[in-house]
Amino acid sequence: MRATVVRRTALAACAVSLTLLATACGGSSDADTDAGGGKNGKGAATSGSSSDPKTSAKALSTAELETASLKQGDVEGHKVAEAGPDDEVPADGLKADKATCLPVVHAMYGAAEAGSKATTKRKVITDPKAGAKKSLKDMTDGEAEGALKAAFDLTSTLVALNAYEGTAGPDAFAGLKKAAVDCAGGFTATVAGTKQKIVSITEEKVTGGDEAAAWTLIQEDEGAKAPFKLVALRKEGTVATFLSFNLAAGQDGGAKFTVPTEVVAAQAKKLG
Repeated sequence: MRATVVRRTALAACAVSLTLLATACGGSSDADTDAGGGKNGKGAATSGSSSDPKTSAKALSTAELETASLKQGDVEGHKVAEAGPDDEVPADGLKADKATCLPVVHAMYGAAEAGSKATTKRKVITDPKAGAKKSLKDMTDGEAEGALKAAFDLTSTLVALNAYEGTAGPDAFAGLKKAAVDCAGGFTATVAGTKQKIVSITEEKVTGGDEAAAWTLIQEDEGAKAPFKLVALRKEGTVATFLSFNLAAGQDGGAKFTVPTEVVAAQAKKLG
C-alpha cells in the first residue's frame, strides 16, 4: 500500500510539471517577501524602479553576461549549474493560442525577445533536506506520505539573462508585464509540440534591479493543478527571468509556495 501511495504521488507531481523543469526535478514557497527579505502585501503591483525605463542602454557582451550569471556558491543552500541542451526549447518551438500571451511563454522558458544580443541560462535547485530516520518499510502510510512530500520539497528555478541594446530591454520587460495582464484569465501554450494549459496568472510582490515583477501561474493537466512562480527583473539593458516549480506544492494540487527571493536577490546583486 505504501509503495502505491508513493508511486501515485510521484506520478501526480511529475504529470503537472513543465517539460523543462521536469528534467531538473526540483523549492521553497507564497510571495509576501521581497528579494531583499522584507515583507510585502500579497497581490500588490510588482515593480521597483530607479532609472528611466526608456534610457538607452549598451548591451552586455557574452563574456560580461557570463560574469553576471549565477555560479555555484552564489546562492546559499542551492545548487547552481549551467542549463544544458536538454533544458533548451528553441523559440520557434514556443507558441500560444493567444498571440498576446507569447511573451509569457518566452519568459517561462528564458527565450529572448527582439533585440537580444546575448543569452545565458542557469538551473538553480534547493539543496535537499536531511533524509528520514526510518526506512520506508518501517513507516506508517502517513509517515511514508510525509517523507515523500519532504523529499519533493525542492524548488527548481530556470534563470535566464538576456542582454538587450538600446531600449529593447525596457520594451521586452514592458511587453511581458502587459502580456501577464492581458492573459490573466489563462491561455494554452504549445511547447515543443506539447500543449500546456495555464488557467490563471496573478500578480505577486517582488523588488530588485531597476524594475521587477512577479506572478503565480497555475497550470492544469487532467484536472490536477500546479503553481509556478515567474519573476522578471531588469537592470539597465539586461532582463532576467526566473521560472520556479516546487514538486511538493504540485502534489498538493495547487498549494502555494513563495517566490525564490534568495535566488532573485543573488542575481540582482551580480547584475549590480
